[in-house]
Amino acid sequence: MSAKKINIDAINIGLMFLALIPAMLLPFELFLFVYAFLGPLHYLTEINWLHKKNYFTTQKYDYMLLLVLIAIISLLVFTHTTYKNYISFFYFFAFAAAFSMVIYNNYIKKILLTLVLLAVGSVFFYFFNDSFKTAFTILLPSLIHVFIFTGAFIILGSLKSKSKLGIVSTVVFVICALITLFASPRTGLTHVDAEVYNMYGIFRPINEVLVRLFSFMQVDNAKIAIWAPAGISERDMEIFFSGTGIKVMRFIAFAYTYHYFNWFSKTSVIQWHNTKRINMILIVLIWIISIVLYAKDYMLGLKWLFVLSLAHVILEFPLNNRSFLEIKQQLTAKFSK
Repeated sequence: MSAKKINIDAINIGLMFLALIPAMLLPFELFLFVYAFLGPLHYLTEINWLHKKNYFTTQKYDYMLLLVLIAIISLLVFTHTTYKNYISFFYFFAFAAAFSMVIYNNYIKKILLTLVLLAVGSVFFYFFNDSFKTAFTILLPSLIHVFIFTGAFIILGSLKSKSKLGIVSTVVFVICALITLFASPRTGLTHVDAEVYNMYGIFRPINEVLVRLFSFMQVDNAKIAIWAPAGISERDMEIFFSGTGIKVMRFIAFAYTYHYFNWFSKTSVIQWHNTKRINMILIVLIWIISIVLYAKDYMLGLKWLFVLSLAHVILEFPLNNRSFLEIKQQLTAKFSK
């Protein structure tokens, strides 16, 4: 194991704790800050890096289909149409197509596999529409992207490098997540002010889904905040001012913050910063404009960067699929010896 690899694994363990501490204390504020400040820079640098890597597909122009699907989803989001119900299906379409793009070189085989997966997805979309929408419209582009896929990258890196410290980092990653979900919410600063409450509105669906998923934790859901708006709905009371709601928010804040930290720590590993000067100038310029817009009007910043955020999630799908396939190969090779 090289000293460089040891240092990178050690740094990432440190970054996990660096993400955990503020997530435990100020989860809503931390999320809103890193999403606005680090998010845009992450989208821009990752898309630039993925383009250099041909998006990890087997053919040079495979990604063009993903661009078409990004455009379709964007149009459905920004237009008032009854077809909005199909957004989840197009997310699934993108993920299925990305899987085909890393499995086969032959276009005919790619198309056939994609069609088979779409047929299966259509059945789930029709018979389990609510669950399908939750999985592919809410969870896939958010927590699955920032937590599950990040965890897969950590595991794959550990398997490839045969790094014991890398394995430790995987364990620490899981432990940190469990701490956010099971430590008492009263140990943190749970006050949510009016500005944070209003700014977080667009992200409520993620919390709502997780509050339902983690309802088994049986925590004290009594109101634990100093301030709450008059006439607040029961749903928002649970999201912002209950024990389960605070735990869920700490998990979300940790997952997003470490997701960004993990990416920016990889300069020596994947060389995402090694790009043309003009590209880096454009990236920094757009990043600065984005921060200014977020500072002026948070919702305006979200609208400005929606397509970019969507693009970085979908264009990463081939890499996500390839990572899981490589984990399977690494584990098969390891246990077949």
